[in-house]
Amino acid sequence: MEDSKQLLLKRPINVKVIVTPRWKDEVQDQLQKQINQLDQQLQQLEMQGQRAIADIQQQSLQPLTTQVQQQIESIQSQVNQKKSQLLEQKNKSLQQLQQSQNLELEQEIYQGQMESFFRLEKGDNLVQKLQVEIVVRDGVVEEIRGEI
Repeated sequence: MEDSKQLLLKRPINVKVIVTPRWKDEVQDQLQKQINQLDQQLQQLEMQGQRAIADIQQQSLQPLTTQVQQQIESIQSQVNQKKSQLLEQKNKSLQQLQQSQNLELEQEIYQGQMESFFRLEKGDNLVQKLQVEIVVRDGVVEEIRGEI
């Protein structure tokens, strides 16, 4: 009787997309929405920070005590820190938008990873079993590469 032991393992699968006009439009729309949201968050953050500082100044005696000045500086520091994080995200989105505009049609680009399960048994080539990728065009699987 043959030894028929099998393992069920999980593997990463690379997902690639073929650049099409539709895909480019969708990606650019999504990135533009992200940029607009980040702009709104920056405006809200600025207004909240100014409001918080104005409230503290109104409630405090004049001239401002060192403790109150420290409170104001702390708020301003927090606002600036959050602002720089949002600006960094915005810059990344702007770079991605720029990159997406420069992509050539029909080019394959890496979009991410998924996981799948596969059976492994004695005699299988593990390296080949791990090298699987999916190619997608406008959301439809066009090709599955590798040994399933």
